[in-house]
Amino acid sequence: MRTLVVCVDRTGDIPRQTGLQTPVAGWEAVQSLVVEMGIADPEDSAVNTLLEALRVTRDLRDGEDDAVVAAISGSGDGVSADRSVAEQLDDLIERYEPDSAVVVIDSAEDERVVPIVESRLQVDAVDRVVVRQARDLESTYYLLKQFLADEELRQTVLVPLGIVLLVFPALLMVTGSLAVAVAAITAVIGLFVLYKGLSIENYLAEVPAQARDALYSGRVSIVTYVVAGGLALVGVFAGALGVSDLPSETPLLLTAMAFTYYSVPWVTLGGLAASAGRLFDEFIRREEVRTSFLNLPFGVLAVGLVVRGFSAYFMELAGELDSVVVPAAEVGALAIEGFVLSPEERLAAFVVAGVLVSVVGLRVATRLSGVEVDVEDGEEPVEP
Repeated sequence: MRTLVVCVDRTGDIPRQTGLQTPVAGWEAVQSLVVEMGIADPEDSAVNTLLEALRVTRDLRDGEDDAVVAAISGSGDGVSADRSVAEQLDDLIERYEPDSAVVVIDSAEDERVVPIVESRLQVDAVDRVVVRQARDLESTYYLLKQFLADEELRQTVLVPLGIVLLVFPALLMVTGSLAVAVAAITAVIGLFVLYKGLSIENYLAEVPAQARDALYSGRVSIVTYVVAGGLALVGVFAGALGVSDLPSETPLLLTAMAFTYYSVPWVTLGGLAASAGRLFDEFIRREEVRTSFLNLPFGVLAVGLVVRGFSAYFMELAGELDSVVVPAAEVGALAIEGFVLSPEERLAAFVVAGVLVSVVGLRVATRLSGVEVDVEDGEEPVEP
């Protein structure tokens, strides 16, 4: 197996510094070229590249590989340089008939020639030479180059940064307040970080496909989701109306509790509608329902009761909600006197109701999830 170890100089430093024409091939010829380059310009990194090519050739020969070292250089700029490199490479291939190549380079400019070599030979390795004194600077350059070449990273970092740099002075001129402008920009950056950190873009990207599949497959959940969204909007509107009746000096916590108190019934109804749709879809698709789907409506209702109870508790303590009055009643010989529930008793009643609903849901899900709906060969449904 013959390997061509080729040192690439796309910018034409070798003929410009030494006056020699490339390609230069052979161990002795490349050694002489190293001396000529070192004398002409000791600071040129091409000297290190040629030495690296000689070292790689020696290592390959020690491994019983028939290696040939050569140096090629571009002539002109752009396309002209690439064409001259291709011609020199074709000449080396015709003379030595190598089976593969090892490309030795020292810069990003020379790296552009690698596809030309790959189009003619199998490239086993690309050896990039970095001068030790300039390693940090060269590595930083390559990192920036890779960063700018990555479209996703550019869109994730550079685009938001550019928007911030454009919007910040505009906000500063409109508001006239540095604090307001900084707060607005910080809030937007925070939202963007959450958007990327929670991978919301992946979820949003899947929503159209999921909605299309749901429409084409005739799922019930697509309708119940729309109903749930409408009920949630109604809940937000009801909460806003309830909050609007509060005095302007109402504390923020009490305002949030009032909004929750008035909106949670509608939001709970929306959750029940969505969970019912999922339950029907599961039953239609699998002809049986898993425990998690059966327990979902009960869980939604239980959470709604508990949240409603806590919000009512805070509002009643603040005097924004009347106490619950249980009227007197008579059932046969049993007479019940009327009484008023305290805020703590009211909260306890809602919590107990939520726990009972959750327990009932778990019991119902456990009983129904094991019923085999699909009857085969005239057998009766089996219940555990």
